[in-house]
Amino acid sequence: MIHKSSLYKCLILVVFTSLLSLEASAQQDAQYTQYMYNTMVINPAYAGQRETLSITSLYRTQWVGVTGAPETLTLGIHSPLRNERIGLGLSVVNDKVGPSQETYVNGNFSYTLPLDRYDKKLSFGLNTGFHLLETDWSKGIFQNPDAAFNQNVNLFSPIVGAGAYLHSRKWYVGFSVPNFINTDHYDDYQESLATERLHYYLIGGYVFDLSETTKLKPAFLLKGTSGAPVIADISANFLFNEKFTIGMGWRWNDSVSLLAGFQISNSLYIGYAYDKTTTGLKNYNEGSHEIMLRFELQKVERLLSPRFF
Repeated sequence: MIHKSSLYKCLILVVFTSLLSLEASAQQDAQYTQYMYNTMVINPAYAGQRETLSITSLYRTQWVGVTGAPETLTLGIHSPLRNERIGLGLSVVNDKVGPSQETYVNGNFSYTLPLDRYDKKLSFGLNTGFHLLETDWSKGIFQNPDAAFNQNVNLFSPIVGAGAYLHSRKWYVGFSVPNFINTDHYDDYQESLATERLHYYLIGGYVFDLSETTKLKPAFLLKGTSGAPVIADISANFLFNEKFTIGMGWRWNDSVSLLAGFQISNSLYIGYAYDKTTTGLKNYNEGSHEIMLRFELQKVERLLSPRFF
């Protein structure tokens, strides 16, 4: 008989191998350095997993100094229902790149199954909503001058996605496909519209108790799509006295990051991240900045056991 822990390890290995086998496109979804605090945007199974009403907003400005560089704003609201097995959430993402503006609006649903008498749980999630693409070719500077004469577009597309999230108080791993439907996006490399293929996300993290006042949480995010290179994010954050967080991150062949956060009150957390580009583009930008706010309605039992993810 196969032991449960061995089964979990095999499942993670299969998913990880599948992601690494994806082929190499320039088109990718918006990226986040503080992905560990913005989980529902990429995995609907995370809805309700904060165990209370949670509202998170994140703003990212990428490659400061580059005209038309990506600028992203996200908002996520989610909460468990009374039986705590069902979670509901709403996520909104607005992403601007060059002459384009893309808006994603998703309703998220999750259902959680306890796997043992302790705290190990498996959550399944579904998301559905819409994607709106708008272009204004009068904005931006183009390598191909003919791009400025393209006809402006306003496209609406449905979104249907799913995910799974295996977790306990100490660790988590999740796999998701945020949208099964091919949609049109602006490709800043081709300076034209392109059809985006399925994106696959694999996330994971673990919390180590280094002392009574210090915790360490390494985490990773892998993102892949057929026709594009896999994007890998690896980070490690320290939490001191349940209040102050500081750490570093690394994005494969892209950037290194510094992350910091502070629990201002029992309900309010603020986080900041700075990315330093490591590619040839580093000579033409001043890095990327990201700020995150999270507000939660606290329960007495959660104050005794605060969540790190």
